[in-house]
Amino acid sequence: MAALDLFGRRWSLRILWELRAGPLGFRPLQKQCDDMSSSVMRQRLTELLDAQVVHQLPDTRYELTPLGWDAYQALIPLVHWADRWAATIDPPPADHPDHRPTEHASRPDTAVD
Repeated sequence: MAALDLFGRRWSLRILWELRAGPLGFRPLQKQCDDMSSSVMRQRLTELLDAQVVHQLPDTRYELTPLGWDAYQALIPLVHWADRWAATIDPPPADHPDHRPTEHASRPDTAVD
């Protein structure tokens, strides 16, 4: 349950998500996280550092550790689900290039990849 507590805290998953593209310094990471407050950013980074999910480089940038990469990989199915969920709630217009029929939307027991 400790992982759920860690990742359930506001901004923790967002920080993990933003670091997927590579190391970032404090301010660039803060900007990518919609300018969250500095105190919350410091607190979350400290928690992620303590959990060995994030590592601080000698140049002070932050990056994902191997455990952090594993956590990021675990998020990918959730991102796919979120895309399907968003399309169900607010489907694109039929003439939009991203429009795909939602044939599985009414069958929650059906897995869609």
